[in-house]
Amino acid sequence: MSEHRRKPPQPQGGGRAAARRGQSGSSPGRRAAPRGATGSPSDSYGSDAYDSGGEERQYGGRAEARRAAQRSTGGGRRRAAEPPRGGRRAAPAGRGRVAAVPDGKRLIDYPRAGKYGWQRWLPSWKLVSGLCIGFFGSLVAVAGIGYAMVGVPNEENAAALSQNNVYLWADGTQMVAAGSGQNRQNVTIDRIPKAMQWAVISAENKSFYQDSGVDPMGIARALANMARGGDTQGGSTITQQFVKNTYLSQEQTVTRKFKEMFISIKVGTKVDKPVILQGYLNTSYYGRGAYGIQAAAQAYYGKEAKDLTPSECAFLAALLKGPTYYDPAGNDSIAGATKDKNLKRSKDRWGWILEQMHNDKRITDAEYQEAIKKYPMPQDRKASKGMTGQIGYLVDTAKKYVLNHSNISEKQFDLGGYQIKTTFEKSKVEALAKAVKKVEKEKLDPKNRELDKHVQFGAASVKPKDGAIVALYGGAGYENGHFNNNADTSGVPVGSTWKPFVLAAAMEHGTYRSDGPLSPQSKYNGNDHLKVRNNDGTYVLKKDNTPFFQENESDRPWGYISLRKAMEQSVNTPFVQLGMDVGMRNVRDVAEKAGILDASFATLNPSFALGTSTPSAIRMADAYATFAAAGKQAAPYSVTSVKANGQEVEGFDKPRITQAMPENVANNVTDTLENVIQNGTGKNALALGRTAAGKTGTTDENKSAWFVGYTQQLSTSVAMFREDPKSARLLSMNGTAGEESIHGGDTPTQVWTEYMKAALKGKPDLGFPEAEKIGEIQDAVGAPSPTPTPSVEPSETVTESPSATPSESPTLPSPTPSDTCGFFGCEEDGGAQNGGTGNGGTDGGASTEPTPTDTNLDGGNTRGNGNGGIFGGPEG
Repeated sequence: MSEHRRKPPQPQGGGRAAARRGQSGSSPGRRAAPRGATGSPSDSYGSDAYDSGGEERQYGGRAEARRAAQRSTGGGRRRAAEPPRGGRRAAPAGRGRVAAVPDGKRLIDYPRAGKYGWQRWLPSWKLVSGLCIGFFGSLVAVAGIGYAMVGVPNEENAAALSQNNVYLWADGTQMVAAGSGQNRQNVTIDRIPKAMQWAVISAENKSFYQDSGVDPMGIARALANMARGGDTQGGSTITQQFVKNTYLSQEQTVTRKFKEMFISIKVGTKVDKPVILQGYLNTSYYGRGAYGIQAAAQAYYGKEAKDLTPSECAFLAALLKGPTYYDPAGNDSIAGATKDKNLKRSKDRWGWILEQMHNDKRITDAEYQEAIKKYPMPQDRKASKGMTGQIGYLVDTAKKYVLNHSNISEKQFDLGGYQIKTTFEKSKVEALAKAVKKVEKEKLDPKNRELDKHVQFGAASVKPKDGAIVALYGGAGYENGHFNNNADTSGVPVGSTWKPFVLAAAMEHGTYRSDGPLSPQSKYNGNDHLKVRNNDGTYVLKKDNTPFFQENESDRPWGYISLRKAMEQSVNTPFVQLGMDVGMRNVRDVAEKAGILDASFATLNPSFALGTSTPSAIRMADAYATFAAAGKQAAPYSVTSVKANGQEVEGFDKPRITQAMPENVANNVTDTLENVIQNGTGKNALALGRTAAGKTGTTDENKSAWFVGYTQQLSTSVAMFREDPKSARLLSMNGTAGEESIHGGDTPTQVWTEYMKAALKGKPDLGFPEAEKIGEIQDAVGAPSPTPTPSVEPSETVTESPSATPSESPTLPSPTPSDTCGFFGCEEDGGAQNGGTGNGGTDGGASTEPTPTDTNLDGGNTRGNGNGGIFGGPEG
């Protein structure tokens, strides 16, 4: 056998590794690793190449090199990245493998050593269980510490005791201390009917007598809602609500929620359930300033709590859901809280609570049938101490403003402790009330004349260039059962007081036929019973495709008269056609910029130009103040500062002033309205004895009459109307005060003049800025070319009566559903219900809205309480 095929001798130590080393060192085709290639310290250059026995050490393979390295560092485990057998090369460092840490060196073995790929990132069951135990253990520890640290307060929180709010006049003197500071009486559980106790338990916390005082899931939901910025209420037990009412503030924070939870647990274990229930019923807010069941029973039913019936108990329990939305009397300072909506919500929840009590066996079948038989309608609100005369309406207006310009909730506000400085001037408020009473006494005799009954007034006075409401008249007073604030209510169409906005739009935007602004000297057809044209020259049609006709007060043939003259004599037909030519959208935009709220606008049809919209008296006074201020607009406001516990509340700076319309447009409107007083329908205002501008307005069948006028110092609006007390439906004032009809130029103008005399006494007559010529004269389609022949139009500088009995409102036969049509064709809804559009009419609008509904064929209006509040919310 050849020499090179013999098996070489194995080195000392033997074994497979040694055999491989020997084979590796002598086999043909494989070369020994060069010195130092293994990385072993013993193989590095400069090391001793011979062992102690003098024999030369043979170079080993990679495994030997690794063992040598491990021996040099103290040994240990083999590296996880050991190359596979068979001579494969080791993977380069950093490619998918990590060297293992020796056992016991890491507290948490993650990523897991000795595992590859996805298994390295899969936690072990030991790790998972350890973390869970640690997490829940920490929660228990935190809960234990919290429970130990939080104690039950010894005394009730001051917030649980209701206080008064103090309202100040503009000069800083006190107007009234109003609120519920005296409207709380605690009663013991034996004086609270069992039906009331079970009504609350069945509705809010069925497990009250079994639970520990907290609802963990409810708290979790509340915290989650809080994190999202939502409502935190709705998940509390009766015990938690009692704790919140009695010991804690009403702030919605995580800290308060945890305090509530721990205190509730302690209260639940230390205080008897009947005592907790008694405390809850005595501290809860039921609306109408009533805190506690005794005050609520008095406020809603005028009786002691112990005398409440099961049906009445279910009603009061429903209020705890939120009296703002469940009191049938409504709360118009809050959107969506109208009388109708609140009544429906209250009835639904009242019936549901009785059903729950019956299902829970808390009342018998006979008691349930008796209770559910009739809804227990509560009594009307009553005036509280000091809230008589106009004070109640002033407070109502100021409260609305506070709620709409701050983060204060109604419940927080009614707890009291606020000082509210208002813009109201005592002398002017008294002067306005005196003016109304004087005219009422002179003209109305409700005891002897049926048609003089149910007549109401609403009025407001605003400072131009500022927006401050200095006076208002809201009605006969809370003490007389009149709780609706007529100065800040919707649903009373404004009639021809809307025409100045149409003229302003024409002077600012022009018409579809003009190249620019239109002059008020432009002539339009003022004859009665005219067809109205669309921009394409076609006629506006009714639903049956027959032409729509606009009516005037009388059939006098005015012919083509200037817009200035049409405003002076309040002729309807020119302004309806002008509105169509300008575009009703432009008219709407001008009115909105002047201060009218979006919610009070009527439908954009021909009648829109004649005042079918229903803004409040406050908003009309403010919009006309824009004319008085040469186009500068300031939103109306009634509060200048609010303090809580002596600290100023933010959000009550004066509204920003904007330029709502070009200065010369406003000045030309003023010039035209001066002429209305000097030569037209507003002549009764001449008795003021100083420069003033204004416009009269009357609606269909004299259901409302207005006068809005101004000087540079004050802008004041006065509305007069009759209202059915049961349905809130507007009634005709024909025959009222012994007159054939009532117009804006009569009684409302007289009230305005009496007030303005007193309010401006001793003030200089500032006049108005001179109006410069504006726009080009462009007569309407069909107007004759100018000729030297005598004009049909009466002189514009000479005061003359357009008819034997000049008035603003035509007396027309009641229309049938097909008599008139709207801008975009005929509509089904013609009347204004709940603040919607009303029948126009006469001096105030088209003879009727197109196609009235069956419930409104007489052209009536229903005064609404939901649209267009002066501060962005619903009106009062």
